[in-house]
Amino acid sequence: MTPRPASLVLRLTLSIGAVIILVLLSVGWIIERSIDTHFIQQDVDELNALVQAVTQSLAEPLPGATTAEIKRRLAGAISGHHNAQFQLSDSNGKVIYATVTTGLDGFTRLTPSADTINIGRVKMWQDKGQTYRGAAVQLMPAGVLDDKPLTLAVATDIGFHLHYLDSFRTYLQLITLAACLVAILATWFAVYQGHAPLRRISAEIRRIKSDRLSIRLAPNTVPVELTELAVSFNDMLDRIEEGFQRLSNFSADIAHELRTPITNLRTQTEVALSQPRDAEQYQEILYSNLEEYERMAKMVGDMLFLAQADNNQLQAERIEVNVRTEVQMLFDYFEAWAEERSVSLLCQGPVVYVQGDRLMIRRALSNLLSNAIRYTSAGQAVTVSLVMNNDATVIIRVENPGLTINPKHLPKLFDRFYRADPSRQRKGDGAGLGLAIVKSIIAAHGGTITAKSAAEKMIFEIQLPRVSIDS
Repeated sequence: MTPRPASLVLRLTLSIGAVIILVLLSVGWIIERSIDTHFIQQDVDELNALVQAVTQSLAEPLPGATTAEIKRRLAGAISGHHNAQFQLSDSNGKVIYATVTTGLDGFTRLTPSADTINIGRVKMWQDKGQTYRGAAVQLMPAGVLDDKPLTLAVATDIGFHLHYLDSFRTYLQLITLAACLVAILATWFAVYQGHAPLRRISAEIRRIKSDRLSIRLAPNTVPVELTELAVSFNDMLDRIEEGFQRLSNFSADIAHELRTPITNLRTQTEVALSQPRDAEQYQEILYSNLEEYERMAKMVGDMLFLAQADNNQLQAERIEVNVRTEVQMLFDYFEAWAEERSVSLLCQGPVVYVQGDRLMIRRALSNLLSNAIRYTSAGQAVTVSLVMNNDATVIIRVENPGLTINPKHLPKLFDRFYRADPSRQRKGDGAGLGLAIVKSIIAAHGGTITAKSAAEKMIFEIQLPRVSIDS
């Protein structure tokens, strides 16, 4: 089982909290290092001052000054330098003078340098429970011990500094920990409050039900980042509402269309059973019922076909179809009915081919022709025109004279059960699914169909991809 992803609030809180903690720890480390460096620099300044004091003590020695005289002068050099110690040695390593007689073994590990003491040259060590920081320099005092170089090792006790740094480090850690906790809580609260628009949108969405599909989100009341989400959601609701309305209308239309044949069947059966009848009368009633059964069967078949089209389940065979041949075959089929209604059938244009399913294309053309013949007055003609476009498409135009239809009805002619003139609904007119089936078939072949009405003429124009042309 796939684990549930962590919430956005937790993810953002952890991410932002981790960054804040890293920043606070970095700042704390920088502060600690800065203070430590400051104390080291203080110690270096103290050591340089001690070196300068010793150097001044040896600056003007008497000619032929003895070791005792040198010690006397050096004894006063340390005055004013608290926690400072030094040791002066000759070129052979013999100690001339030292502020302490024992301890400070670290003096022996210092490497003397000719330059002044800086942060890079000092060393730190522990001796008898105390911590020192020190360095060594080489002196060349004139007139002292035959002008031989001397080594001066200086050190200062840094116990107070270390104690302060330990206390400061403890306080800094506590403050950093408290700041991290406050920052994480503040981040969680900010993220939680930042998601308030999402919770508000969720509350609005929960209000939407099948009887309240008209509710829409207001894009101008949400943050900019959620505007596109609100717009997309509203578009989805528009499509759902339209589909739900179509489904509701479709269900109502189905019930209405099926009610008529069922009522007819029930009435005829009740009449047949109301009194004894001979075999011939029962036969007539059964033939009448058969017509109603065929009508319902055709309606159910058409609805199943449209359901397949809606779910992209139409399995269209792809072969070359001669459109002119199919039109002529349909003319032969409708010829008797057209003659009965005194309607002529005409086909114009070249032989054209399209790629598609022959039976589906024939069904679409059959629906258009039957519709045109039904609404064409006696003595008029139904014309099928075939046109080849320069954009590799074929236009199939079915035209018949008739009443001019209001332009507002034209886009709805392909809706299911829609009739521009409800008064013309009568037995034999069909259930109002023919044009919807035509549109589904043409769409399945990658084409389009439009309806036009002008000057008492009705024109249906199909546009399909062209395969080849035969003159």
